[in-house]
Parts: sequence; C-alpha cells; structure tokens
Amino acid sequence: MAIEAELKAVVRNPEHVLARLEELYGAGRAEVYRDTYYDAPDGSLTGTDRELRIRTVHGPDDTRTVLTYKGARVDEASGSKWEAETRVEDSEAAHEIIRGIGFTPRIRFEKRCRNYAFERDGWRFLATLVQVPELDATFVEVETAAATADSLPAALDTVRAVLAGLGIGEDDLTTELYTDAVAAART
Repeated sequence: MAIEAELKAVVRNPEHVLARLEELYGAGRAEVYRDTYYDAPDGSLTGTDRELRIRTVHGPDDTRTVLTYKGARVDEASGSKWEAETRVEDSEAAHEIIRGIGFTPRIRFEKRCRNYAFERDGWRFLATLVQVPELDATFVEVETAAATADSLPAALDTVRAVLAGLGIGEDDLTTELYTDAVAAART
C-alpha cells in the first residue's frame, strides 16, 4: 500500500489549464467515472476518515472497474491517504460482495475526467481535469505515489511544481472531498 500524494484545486480558468495540459503532456484521455462509496451501517468508515469505493471507468476503448480502500489522512494539509486499489473483473459481483459483508452505499455520483499520465523528476504522475455535473466548478487533481510517510513531503513538492506549471497556486487548493460537496449540493 502506498500513500496517494495528491493535491486538488479549483480551476478558475479551465480553458487555460486544459491548453497547458495538452501542451505539456499531449492529448488527454476522456473518461467518465461512476463512483459508489460504501460505509458501515454505523458510519464508522466515514467517521474515521476512511473510504471504500467501487469505481467503474468508461473510456473510449474500454470499461474497467476498480475497488479502492483509503485509510485515514496522513497529512491534513493535503488530505493524502494510504491507498490500496485493485482492478475487479465483474463490477456487479464486487458490489454484491461489499453489500453482502454488510456495507451499504453511502453516495453515488459521476465524474467527467480528462486524464494525463506522465513522468517527471523520477515520479509517475496522473493529472486529471474533473467536472462533476452536480457541482458548479472544474477541478484539477495531480497525484503521484509516495512509498513511505518520509517520502510524502518530496512527493507533494513535485505535485505542487506540476500544479504551478499549470498556473495553479496555493490559494486554489482545496481538501474538500467530492463526496461531501455532492452531498451538500443534493440537500
């Protein structure tokens, strides 16, 4: 399990950021994520800042499903968490298994993404331009993986450098979770 060293920002000028991503990293991959977040009936996962998610990704050439568990935050400023993720062959079976062991769907929503995978300074990155139909904003996420808590600061420094190259500053960063923002938008 690695630490997902990720920063998310509100994008004030989506056209500029899209142009910079395309200029720096080539054509992005358009994908639609359909996420279902699960919790224990007593809310103990969410209550302890943990996440259990099944994501089905619809891309131009394929559809894949990924099961993800995220532990509690190890860095409050970034929201970075330990993450374990694996691809699953049968999405419906995965949902049945999770429900069968007692977890219930907490929230479901869709993310429309444009992904850019690249390497820089010895780190592998994924930059994602995100729109959630229920939210009136565009976001950019940049992530890499830190093997240990000791390597997290260096990983986050490289993530900040990538964001700066896109014209994203510290004032644009947010740690608000999509799950919380979508839930608030629905009430």
